[in-house]
Amino acid sequence: CCRGNSMPGCAEEKSMSFLKRTHAVNRLNTACEGKEVVLNGWVHRLRDHGPFIFVNLRDRSGLVQCVVPEGSDEKLFAQVRALKSEYCIAVRGKVVLRPQQMRNERMASGKIEVHIEECQVLGISETPPFVIEDETTKAKEDLRLKYRYLDLRSGAMQHNIQLRHQVTMAVRNYLDNLGFWEIETPILIRSTPEGARDFVVPSRIYPGQFFALPQSPQLYKQILMASGMEKYFQIARCFRDEDPRGDRQPEFTQIDIEMSFVDREDVLDMTEGLMRHIFKEVKNIDLPVPFVRLSYHEAMNTYGLDKPDLRFEMKLFNVADLVQKSDFDVMKQALAQEGYAAKGLILSGEADDFSRKKASELEDMAKKAGLSGLAWMKYTAQGLEGGASKFFTTHLDELKKLGLQEGDVLLLAAGPWQKTCTALGNIRQKYGQEKGLCDTETFSFCWVLDFPLFEFNEEAKEWTAAHHMFTMPQKEFLETMESDPGAVLGDLYDLVLNGYELASGSIRIHDPQLQKRVFNIVGYSEEAAQDRFGFLLESFQYGAPPHGGIAPGLDRLVMLMCGQQTIREVIAFPKNTQGVAPLEGAPGEIDELQWHELQLKRIIQKTLNTGG
Repeated sequence: CCRGNSMPGCAEEKSMSFLKRTHAVNRLNTACEGKEVVLNGWVHRLRDHGPFIFVNLRDRSGLVQCVVPEGSDEKLFAQVRALKSEYCIAVRGKVVLRPQQMRNERMASGKIEVHIEECQVLGISETPPFVIEDETTKAKEDLRLKYRYLDLRSGAMQHNIQLRHQVTMAVRNYLDNLGFWEIETPILIRSTPEGARDFVVPSRIYPGQFFALPQSPQLYKQILMASGMEKYFQIARCFRDEDPRGDRQPEFTQIDIEMSFVDREDVLDMTEGLMRHIFKEVKNIDLPVPFVRLSYHEAMNTYGLDKPDLRFEMKLFNVADLVQKSDFDVMKQALAQEGYAAKGLILSGEADDFSRKKASELEDMAKKAGLSGLAWMKYTAQGLEGGASKFFTTHLDELKKLGLQEGDVLLLAAGPWQKTCTALGNIRQKYGQEKGLCDTETFSFCWVLDFPLFEFNEEAKEWTAAHHMFTMPQKEFLETMESDPGAVLGDLYDLVLNGYELASGSIRIHDPQLQKRVFNIVGYSEEAAQDRFGFLLESFQYGAPPHGGIAPGLDRLVMLMCGQQTIREVIAFPKNTQGVAPLEGAPGEIDELQWHELQLKRIIQKTLNTGG
């Protein structure tokens, strides 16, 4: 009615009139004494002490105590007394130093308070379903996710989301200074196999045909290198239709990076510089470089996993020679099989508390990793005891040389090399966590290099890509790739932080003929490869440069920097452990009109009628 006319008293002007903040809470300090300020925020706590009313006001930056002092206007007392938890309010008042004995050193604003002279209610609140905490809200996760807009008001969530923003900005600034361009790639793409299931999107215009959501921008970033972009990055949204876990989500964010005219060392150096910049900017931590480097086989043999946690030692060791000398026939028979190994792991100081129940729990872990069992023994003041000790009583001196000390427990496992390493690696990881060896404020990076390029699928009886099909084989395997795929190492590298794979990358194939050879090994005929990846192969025929890249997971990086155990704590609106969004109830039904427009019923019925 009066938009743009600034007419006094109009309904629009009245609805927009409120006390606008002069200061964020974190800007208040002792230097503000005597100043009149206006604060906007939420009622965090209210304490009515009769002559005084205290209101802890919270905004995004923190908390401050506001007070209706003794002798204030009764109308103001009544107004503030009527406030409830989570009311959105504005207050005007003066900054006053708190008496020395009343200061709160746990609050950044604990040396001052604001004496309220005027208060406005900007938005009333129903009684919240849980208390908004200074730290992480203690309510059950699904309740927190259903009311995520309340959960995000907690101090912990605000800290996590702020840190995520700071990491993202640090990434952008660092890569921009190195000459990278931020380029967006499509979200609606053609379905291409990348190891996980695609989320598919039906096309209304072309019934029976589907887009897919990208599992990664892999093909497009390689085409960008063929396009002469040279240095690309993107804070990329990715989608994988897989079962959710603590460090996984159906949709996630990665720092996607690709570079032309580089080799592995160039990518590793750039990534180490990026991580150093992020940690210095966001947490003021100086990361030591270069990061530790391990080959895949070295990581497995030493730590049992290809994503080792280096915050504690506790290494696996080879016991094959010792087993062969012993009377432990079961393990000796296992070692007689090709590709089998025998490994040991010491649990320091666990002898007194190690029970058969504990042994059974660890044996179950070994069985889940694919072994038939797990052997153990204790070294006490009386010598070797329990479990498999009778087979090794004459070999105590040799066990001591391996590091066994009185009070320790020795675990032994034998079986296929990879399963044996993994079984003890999982136990090592569990032990480190239970014994408090994994300090969340310690950040131990390492590179794991030289992964196998192919792995054999026993069920399908075919070779598959261990990582993905676009990785350059290492030079020495080019001539024997078809005759012995299992021996081929790829120019692959994983960045590991505190036991998590933080990033995976590789030098890519840029020769179309070599790419076709890799497609052929993993079972793609020339026709199938052309149908799925013809646009990539064609781009390589026009002078594609050598290129490589890496993609650190933003969610996982922020999770570790925040000391959290799940990426759901650092994502504003995550799915729960069942892959469902409790806030809006997704996934959900679509209405009849959408079914009709997409012709989905007709397509399904046609498929059923033809037996497809």
